Amino acid sequence: MSIGAKLVGFWNSPVGPKTIHFWAPTFKWGISLANVADMSKPVEKISYPQQTAITATGVIWTRYSTQIIPVNYNLMTVNMFMAATGLYQLGRKLKAEYMDTPETAVTLPKAT
Repeated sequence: MSIGAKLVGFWNSPVGPKTIHFWAPTFKWGISLANVADMSKPVEKISYPQQTAITATGVIWTRYSTQIIPVNYNLMTVNMFMAATGLYQLGRKLKAEYMDTPETAVTLPKAT
């Protein structure tokens, strides 16, 4: 099978670039990449609700993407990445708040 035939097959696939099943997960990579960029920010800027939503979305949609026909590997991959980056950010925040020693702990403002 030639490269041209493979490209035509991908173009006409049920999860190819002519469908929303390709473009929605592709644009969702922006959320994951933004979360990676946020890893250099201080932990006080990390939001529990935001990172919990990113993690939950990643876990739920990773499972869903394996149950639909045809399996959407782009959707599965982006959501696994979202779950991983969300868990990492939550881990950073929890470590800073609860596990760092008082000398190295970041002082976070108390919620009112």
